[in-house]
Amino acid sequence: MDESYSNFPTSHLIGSVPAVVTEEKSTTNPQANLQIFPPNSGASTGSGYQTLGGTSEANGQQSANTWKGVFSVSSYTQYFNVDEDIVMNRLMSSLNPLSGDFFSKIDANPDLYGLVWVSATLIFVISSLGNCATYLMHKRSDSSSSWSFDVNYVNVAASSVYGYALLVPMGFYFLLQYLGSSASLIRFWCLWGYSLFVLTLSSFLLVIPIEFLRWTITLLAGAASASFVAANLKMYIQSNDLTIVLVAAFVLQMGLTIFIKMWFFS
Repeated sequence: MDESYSNFPTSHLIGSVPAVVTEEKSTTNPQANLQIFPPNSGASTGSGYQTLGGTSEANGQQSANTWKGVFSVSSYTQYFNVDEDIVMNRLMSSLNPLSGDFFSKIDANPDLYGLVWVSATLIFVISSLGNCATYLMHKRSDSSSSWSFDVNYVNVAASSVYGYALLVPMGFYFLLQYLGSSASLIRFWCLWGYSLFVLTLSSFLLVIPIEFLRWTITLLAGAASASFVAANLKMYIQSNDLTIVLVAAFVLQMGLTIFIKMWFFS
């Protein structure tokens, strides 16, 4: 038995080892990070949406089998891998409209928490407080007539807020790609999602049944939110010819704020 083993062509066995090692590396070291959406799980799957050039951190790496398709919920869990301190830090950053350092803070670990949960919170707040504000204004003008809760507020809030938070960042992403500027879709979703936080806070003050005060709060909150988006989007604008992009982002954010005021707190 020992003799048969010694006669085995070991050169053939040794020559196959590098091929095995190479194959293992190709499946365990994907060229992907959280800035790419959908994630790139290897050279054979294409490059995905292109992002800013930059290094990827350890917590930004993901395994090749993490992405299971657009319609799989488990594919998106990697974009919610943030703890409470990180989320609070990003929420506080959104209250500083002129800093322009939000992208450097999220670095290689952007999240969809703002897009999903901040938007959901805004929907709940404007739906409930909008009805509350309408009730107060109704009782102030005519306390004798009855008033009923308008459930349609929830439908309008969900479609407008989620539609805005999803489609507007996608529009700017494809626009900047077309204009030759590098952009990251997942970063844009993260930016616009957290930009809604100041609108959520200001909605609590819109319950006050004083129209002049409501408009003042609306314009201030809208300007803060719009400035936050424009200031951070500025890093993607490499030429003065693209200043119109910043103006468009500012106007759209102000438009959403005014829409919330006029529809839910009129």
